[in-house]
Amino acid sequence: MSDADELKHESATPLYVQLADIVAAKIKSGELQPDRPIPAETRLAEEYGIARLTARRAVRELRDRGLVVTVPGKGTFVAEPDGSE
Repeated sequence: MSDADELKHESATPLYVQLADIVAAKIKSGELQPDRPIPAETRLAEEYGIARLTARRAVRELRDRGLVVTVPGKGTFVAEPDGSE
């Protein structure tokens, strides 16, 4: 994990927003591809040392930004660039 991928616990920016920004940067860079899953909430929580509910809120933030779509029973996937699902 690079410094850019680390959460800053002392920052005024909420951890879920920081995590959403990290995942959004990975989508923008192409590291996470359209129509491919993002890591599960539990994996994000473990990887970044945060509570699962914080990871869940980060995923909700990404959905609100239109960057991911959640398919019940399947997971959360990177949205297509044009916003179609």
